[in-house]
Amino acid sequence: MAPAAPAALPAQTAFGLRLVVGLCGVLLAVLISGINENVTKVALADIRGAMGFSVDDGSWIIALYTAMSVSAMAFAPWCAVTFSLRRFAMVMIGAFMVLGVVCPFAPDLPSFLILRALQGLAGGALPPLLMSVALRFLPPGIKLYGLAGYALTATFGPSLGTPMAALWVEFVGWQWAFWQIVPWCLAALGMVAWGLPQDPLRLERFAQFNGVGLALGFPALVMLVIGLVQGPRLDWFASPLICLLLGGGSGLLALFLYNEWSHPLPFFKLQLLANRNLSYALITLGGVLFVLLAVIMIPSSFLAKVQGYRPLQTAPMLLWVALPQLIALPLVATLLNQRRVDSRWVQAIGLGLLALACGLGAQLTTDWHRDNFVWLQVIQVIAQPMAVLPLLMLATGSLAPTDGPFASAWFNTVKGFAAVLAGGLLEAVTTARSHLHSTALVDRIGNAPWFDAGAAPGLGARLHAQVVALTSADLYLIVAWVAVALIALIPWLPTRIHPPRAVA
Repeated sequence: MAPAAPAALPAQTAFGLRLVVGLCGVLLAVLISGINENVTKVALADIRGAMGFSVDDGSWIIALYTAMSVSAMAFAPWCAVTFSLRRFAMVMIGAFMVLGVVCPFAPDLPSFLILRALQGLAGGALPPLLMSVALRFLPPGIKLYGLAGYALTATFGPSLGTPMAALWVEFVGWQWAFWQIVPWCLAALGMVAWGLPQDPLRLERFAQFNGVGLALGFPALVMLVIGLVQGPRLDWFASPLICLLLGGGSGLLALFLYNEWSHPLPFFKLQLLANRNLSYALITLGGVLFVLLAVIMIPSSFLAKVQGYRPLQTAPMLLWVALPQLIALPLVATLLNQRRVDSRWVQAIGLGLLALACGLGAQLTTDWHRDNFVWLQVIQVIAQPMAVLPLLMLATGSLAPTDGPFASAWFNTVKGFAAVLAGGLLEAVTTARSHLHSTALVDRIGNAPWFDAGAAPGLGARLHAQVVALTSADLYLIVAWVAVALIALIPWLPTRIHPPRAVA
């Protein structure tokens, strides 16, 4: 019998303009995917009003999209290796674009939910591809700049969703919350098609396909994410549905991880967690995302509830942080590319600055307007890339090239899941502190001997504003302590690594 032919190896392509264009195409697609998710969150009230959906219906639109997006991140690296990175990226970008075009034409809620869930699946498959491209194709000396491009998805993209939603919904129409992705996706398709090399199919990997892992892991992530997104609305464990989703999802996840430990071709390589830097990066990533989400959510929510700001009025404040990231991230990458610079302490400084910004934010009062947040935003411009980019360097810098897809699966899935968990925790803490302050203020005023309800016009509105201000200050303080706690992990968990090839 003739010996089996060796498996086809990925194409080895010299670094040049074409690869740069291909990488930028994947980056563009990933940014548009993240922006699309945030745009539809911000424009949800207009979308519900136009399509006749209730508030509860709207919550399921967000929950299903997010659940499918996070779940796709876990399995996209395996698909990219099997079907080729270029082919898989183009299919996912095309599907993401087409589903966005079709969404406004959905005839009813079930159809709309199915379309959004499928679009979430396609959009969630894109971020792992960006990390895979950066790790595989970029030369060592500029690899950190590729990771800086990936970091834009955590610092630049989330802040850009509100401004884009405001522009489309206010001036064009609610349908453009979906259709605005089309020109960007077409550009990304062209860049990926021209720039990325075409690897051969590796269908022989199906001989060891991890079907049990897919059957356990996919529903586990879907159930957990839906439970976390719907938890604040359904009062968490007071709801049998939330108990089923979180309990069942946790059980399936435990079985999934047990299966992954011994499978010859797993989706997640648990043995990589023995690497201290990767484990530290995954642990810290959840805390950093909690902080980054909070510094966007707190001022936006405060200004909307207390000062009556619409998204268009909040947009400039978010752009103050988002746009400078295009300069700040490459500068931090240049700093980390110096051999004498320890990335761990760069991250410590970034977390310290975030804690400082949140400490200043804890001083807010009901008189604060958009301009009062300027200095907080300036500090965040410097702090955010210093907190995120060292994590990427630590997570990927000490792994073998063959572990790149596994590292991408770990990092992106944890990133997506941690963002959902952070949102659920922020909602829960906000609700708890609001109830506490509301009860305390009402009791204090009601028991005051001078109180006369008839002589206090507008008291309800003033009480509401005060409760929101006190709750926002509490959230800022909690987030500041989270950042400080993350700094405390640095001296004993991660080990120092040097840049792939220092430029100086």
